[in-house]
Amino acid sequence: MADATQPINLTNHFLIAMPGMEDGTFARSVVYVCEHSEHGALGLIINKPGSISMADLFEKVDLPLARAELGGQPVFQGGPVQTERGFVLHEPITAEGLPPDESIYASTLTVPGGLEMTTSKDVLEALSNGGGPRRVLITLGYSAWSEGQLESEIAGNSWLTVDADTSLIFDAPIELRYERALALLGLQAWMLSPDVGHA
Repeated sequence: MADATQPINLTNHFLIAMPGMEDGTFARSVVYVCEHSEHGALGLIINKPGSISMADLFEKVDLPLARAELGGQPVFQGGPVQTERGFVLHEPITAEGLPPDESIYASTLTVPGGLEMTTSKDVLEALSNGGGPRRVLITLGYSAWSEGQLESEIAGNSWLTVDADTSLIFDAPIELRYERALALLGLQAWMLSPDVGHA
């Protein structure tokens, strides 16, 4: 039998907001958890597009964007922390001569079994030159939980959790990501409604 005190590790998982979540930032959100330890958790909301596109972002940082297919993609609202800072979620990129868990970019968090999150400008420079990761999602800001906070929110029925599916991050239409994340658990939003069963 599993030890009830065993810490949970939700790295490379989705957090799916329960319908009762009233916080405007997190209502109906799907968060990709980049890091989770006994010290807390860090993640990026993947289904809340902001008001600027990638083309706008590259213009703001004075870089051309040679990857035309990315220009119209939205920059997402990754969470309420450091909303002026960019976070690039992307497929792992390795280079010859580097260990497999080491990124070619200066400031990258490698998510075990998952993606990479880069905060250094070199990944934007690579994209601007027509290179860089094939699939990317850029956010402004991130979501963070202090020690024990996420666990207590999960215990309080604020979040559902499921193993992350990268195709949902990069391929699913934005407006369907919440429903598709729930579907990974075999659920639909109406099943979770606090109003179900009340006349």
